[in-house]
Amino acid sequence: MADCIFCKIAAKETQARVIREDDDLVAFYDLNPQAPTHVLIVPKKHIPSLSGACRQDIELLGKLQYAAREIASELGIAEAFRLVLNNGRKAGQSVDHIHYHLMGGRRLMWPPG
Repeated sequence: MADCIFCKIAAKETQARVIREDDDLVAFYDLNPQAPTHVLIVPKKHIPSLSGACRQDIELLGKLQYAAREIASELGIAEAFRLVLNNGRKAGQSVDHIHYHLMGGRRLMWPPG
């Protein structure tokens, strides 16, 4: 999508503090962190939301979650982190491109909001 900020980051048209990238995904620090460690994990394929995913996306979705586990380990938060995916505006999704928030580095309370 031409106007999608996450697609622009994946295409290197917009800068971000990227910490991991491969053929399928890019992970970078959130510009408005809600925890000491706050990373966004985004597929390079434009999928508007989890509700917009299809069967062909199953492997990619699993890869995103496993990448979160690896990144948490690399960043020293493997013992306590939160992985969040907001689906739809009413759930807090602000960018129409599926993405996970990996957060840690402090005690995370429940319920979140």
